[in-house]
Amino acid sequence: MESHYELNNGSLIIGMPRELDHHQASQLRLETDLLIETYHVRELVFDFADTEFMDSSGIGVIIGRCKNMRCFGGEVVAKNLNERLQKIFIVSGLHKIMQKQ
Repeated sequence: MESHYELNNGSLIIGMPRELDHHQASQLRLETDLLIETYHVRELVFDFADTEFMDSSGIGVIIGRCKNMRCFGGEVVAKNLNERLQKIFIVSGLHKIMQKQ
């Protein structure tokens, strides 16, 4: 499954893929950056409802988007984290740089 995107009142909601590996991360980085710049996104929401796996490439994409959004004065939110992803967020420090729903 690929990522899917939804724009809503300045928010960009990204339905994350089942596996967020190097290949998916590269595509996600390009598409997300383009949408953020084109539509002046103020809130970026990563929806992990369907995600079962994420490697360091996925973590890097999320960290990079958090930095970019901070430069624009926006915020980043993660939602629907399963137990495995919650552990990844804690170990990687992602839980310190973004909100969780």
